[in-house]
Amino acid sequence: MRVVILLLSFAAWTNGASINIVNSWDQGFQGTFIVHANHEVHGWTAELNFDAPITSLEVWKGTVTSHTPTKWVIENMPWDADLSAGDDLTVEFIAHASGLQNPSGTYTIKGAGTGSTTGSGTQTGSGTQTGSGSHTASPTTASPSNSGTTAKFDPITSGTSSTGGSTMKYDYGEALGLSILFFDAQRSGKLPANNPIPWRGDSAVDDADGGHDLSGGWYDAGDHVKFNLPMAFSTWVLEWGLLEFADGYKAAGQLDMACDMIKWPLDYFLKCWVPSKNELYVQVGDGGQDHSYWGRPENMHMSRPAYKVTTSCKGSDVAGDTVSALAAGYLVFKDVCSNTAYANKLLSAAKSLYTFTKANRGIYSQCVTQAAQFYSSSGEKDEVSTAAAWMYKATGEDKYLTDAESFYPAGTPWGFAWNDSNLGAALLLYEANQGTPYKRDIEAFLNSYRPTGYVPYTPCGLVWRDQWGPNRYAANAAFIALMAAKEGFSPAENKEWALSQINYLLGDNKLHISYEIGFGSKYPQHPHHRGSSCSTTTTQCSISDPGPNPNLLKGGLVGGPDKSDNYDDRRDDYVKNEVACDYNAGFQSALAGLRYFASKNSLPTAPAAQC
Repeated sequence: MRVVILLLSFAAWTNGASINIVNSWDQGFQGTFIVHANHEVHGWTAELNFDAPITSLEVWKGTVTSHTPTKWVIENMPWDADLSAGDDLTVEFIAHASGLQNPSGTYTIKGAGTGSTTGSGTQTGSGTQTGSGSHTASPTTASPSNSGTTAKFDPITSGTSSTGGSTMKYDYGEALGLSILFFDAQRSGKLPANNPIPWRGDSAVDDADGGHDLSGGWYDAGDHVKFNLPMAFSTWVLEWGLLEFADGYKAAGQLDMACDMIKWPLDYFLKCWVPSKNELYVQVGDGGQDHSYWGRPENMHMSRPAYKVTTSCKGSDVAGDTVSALAAGYLVFKDVCSNTAYANKLLSAAKSLYTFTKANRGIYSQCVTQAAQFYSSSGEKDEVSTAAAWMYKATGEDKYLTDAESFYPAGTPWGFAWNDSNLGAALLLYEANQGTPYKRDIEAFLNSYRPTGYVPYTPCGLVWRDQWGPNRYAANAAFIALMAAKEGFSPAENKEWALSQINYLLGDNKLHISYEIGFGSKYPQHPHHRGSSCSTTTTQCSISDPGPNPNLLKGGLVGGPDKSDNYDDRRDDYVKNEVACDYNAGFQSALAGLRYFASKNSLPTAPAAQC
């Protein structure tokens, strides 16, 4: 189906097509348009009028505020409200309709300037352009039936990519955008109008404790429990990548999507912290009950109890990670996502929660025993030190730096993951004072993960820390290597090593498979994920249902191969084929780092694949 949209606007267009149809399919299409500001703008509203009914419209960089079947009103997201004179803001949307054929319409933008446009990229006078916006996307092979409905990225199957900087063997920007979609697929609660995952709907909207609203947040993995320890760790690792590699997100065209993505867990954490009662909710849902149910979250009817840490049930590990998420979130929304009011709200919560954390030291899983079988914590000094380091970075107050240094658990970390955040503290403290203990521990970790170190490798070159989520440990270590490179630790060597690991995950392996779902032409078809595996047309499904998952879980990084590079694409193999928020967090931030260095023309040549 070829789609052409006609636009009438109060904006002056300077160059490029006014709308570009980047993909189309039966009963839907995807397009972009450009808001050009010919004067300073502080907020804009768009009205899209179609000549046939639209059943749903998903938009990034904006939110739908009202609509009829043919008229949709969109307002800017807070971080896209301010435009300087001459700025161009590209807005992407997806429209769905029943039986829609060759739609057309008019689009009016208020607040950006004056002028009009009607179609393509040939400028015909002051503020006017004419022509079409058609585009044929590359086909995705080996994709389940629903994979086309939100096709946002053309797959990269081979060759190299270059976008004005270093040549990239794989398109790290594309892989980055896919990873964002994975986190969007993990959303719990009432979904927004711009939800980009067509097979996801509202779920667990009644999560609460005694009337206290606990809806929202991310489901942990292929199940539907909200475990706040790995969720908070994932959040601050993603925020760290956003802060350090914002230009990588910009180069990939994914900054606004990332800001939208990361706000979801932060909103939830603000609900979880009740300072007036010194209570922090740390889990919603019972793991045992949840694991007995194989179905979509939209169809859940089980009870979902909530668990919390308090002054008598201490948990400074999960509280510390939540502080880190809030404090890092403050910096992200202050410096990257341009929402000062929200940033200040996060910092206020971080300060009071840090006071609670420091005063109530303890391991949460020794008290919240319902978490022990799934995310049992082995210590809390690393999380508290990291929390203090983030508070120092956010506030500049020396008392937090003193705390971070005093709580720091020195030594060579086993890995970087939800239960071991030492490297977060080490890098943040090294940034603050270039201290020798932190430099020593960072270098010792990186050396242990190199081929000359003691962490084993698969024959094809993946550093293989553990059978549970080896891809996660490799990707997290790659992120740490890129952060260290940015801090001046053997930059060329660390970048090259990070490339070797991320490239393995994207295809440099003996199976020539991308372990990120949706990237390239060959990727996992049967991830251990309930929502992905269950059709939206039925309430009955099973882990043993035949065929690929009917809903494509774009961007999910599966657990990974065994130590001989063997991998089984089986839904019931939760060791090799489960996905999780903490699997994707370091992976996404590493992708942002590679895209960042490529944009700076400082990414080395990719090392040769070993298989």
